[in-house]
Amino acid sequence: MKAFSNYHPAVEAVYFISVLLFAMFVQNPVIELSALVGGILFCCVILKSSEAAGNIGFYVPMFFLTAITNPLFSHNGVTPLFFLNGNPVTLEAFVCGIFTAVMVIAVMLWFRCYSEIMTSDKFLYLFGRTMPKLSLVLSMTLRFIPMFKRQMHRVSRAQKTMGLYSSKSFLDRIKSALRVFSAMIAWSIENSMETSASMKARGYGLKGRTNFSMFRFYAEDIILLSVCTVLSGITVSGIFMGKTTFYYYPKITELNLSLYSIFVYTAFCILSFLPFIIEVKERIKWKYYISKI
Repeated sequence: MKAFSNYHPAVEAVYFISVLLFAMFVQNPVIELSALVGGILFCCVILKSSEAAGNIGFYVPMFFLTAITNPLFSHNGVTPLFFLNGNPVTLEAFVCGIFTAVMVIAVMLWFRCYSEIMTSDKFLYLFGRTMPKLSLVLSMTLRFIPMFKRQMHRVSRAQKTMGLYSSKSFLDRIKSALRVFSAMIAWSIENSMETSASMKARGYGLKGRTNFSMFRFYAEDIILLSVCTVLSGITVSGIFMGKTTFYYYPKITELNLSLYSIFVYTAFCILSFLPFIIEVKERIKWKYYISKI
């Protein structure tokens, strides 16, 4: 059950754009940590447990790789911790690397949530009339990766069922990978041509073509959009007033903990946790209704 996906696509797009912009471009530890925790909680409630466990094996190494890379290549800062090959590894570079990794993983998690919520039909609904060709290309791109993975598993299993590449030698694995990759390239080209021909036959992008849509604005959409607008406005005002300003170089600055800064942090934290709150509320409501049957 994905309660957040039941909202209007325009509201969902506004929400994801707001969170991603703040997470990517606001250099502040509280903002970045809030975006990370919000993304983790949202992923946990909308993804299957097997998918969530599989993602951990990717995001954890990515986090440590990103965190370690920065102090090894950036030697800015005034607080050296130790020297490596004559170059200082500074506290500032180390802390900056950690929060850069937090930002990268947070953005990746939110894009993962975006791909689960903003389906291709929603994307086409939003941009199909104004940018028909671009929206079609982007929609095909967004759905291509999961389709490619599923088809690759099918091809690989089919070849193993036929008795090919049954040995475990390194050369046999390379041959298997190349054969599967060759089949996937042919499948990708054929699939894209079929999709293009199908959309052209349906008159996609022609002037005056009508579009059927089941998306309608309801009171819940207006409420969520208003809440997102207010919380985003508070966060933007804090950014322009310098309440979230934070620097790692040349020396780590103190975190602004004034009353208004805390107000801004709280607003963005609520904004990050909104989907998780909505999902939990709907699940509690669903279990309550089930118990009354």
